[in-house]
Amino acid sequence: MDGSAQRAALAALMEEQGTSFAELSRVLGRNAAYLQQYLRRGSPRLLAEADRARLARYFGVPEARLGGVVPEGLVEIARLDVGASAGPGRIAEDEARRRPGALSPALLRALGVRAEAGSMIRVDGDSMEPTLSDGDEILVDRDRRAVKERGGIFVIRLDGALMVKRLRIAMGGVEVVSDNPAYPPRVVAAGAVEVIGQVAWLGRALV
Repeated sequence: MDGSAQRAALAALMEEQGTSFAELSRVLGRNAAYLQQYLRRGSPRLLAEADRARLARYFGVPEARLGGVVPEGLVEIARLDVGASAGPGRIAEDEARRRPGALSPALLRALGVRAEAGSMIRVDGDSMEPTLSDGDEILVDRDRRAVKERGGIFVIRLDGALMVKRLRIAMGGVEVVSDNPAYPPRVVAAGAVEVIGQVAWLGRALV
């Protein structure tokens, strides 16, 4: 990736996530004008490798989006260091970013998930047992947000909390269902649920 493409990629990320020059300069431990000069004057011509890696981790995107090298044979997927609660729900402000994960291109093709639209998120709680367990890592497809007749498992924001639930179309709105029968379902207005994306895959450690 040349300098102009790298600057365009960084500018796009800043716009998408609403970050400022001063905020990102603090992430890098540099003066507040550093990134402003980089984007507007092209100095330096390219970000230092360490700076590029820190910014990618901060934004929660693959380093390749800022010109880094993609691991051979794998595709980097953005990962959020946050539990999509399968219990009472986690407040959205608890979200934080960390180093992306990596999956094989063949798996992504089989799942029909674009790397740019995928996010890895950890599951917290037991309300989606036995389908999803506490500690599972799920791949969320942000291209799939429509709740169709058959329904599906989605990561959503509801009442200010991030959670993973089964959604079904219901009379008067959307039925939010926990697979664990100990947790009762609820029906909410369609406009009350922000659908982040549909769960396409899960990873689970066998112990």
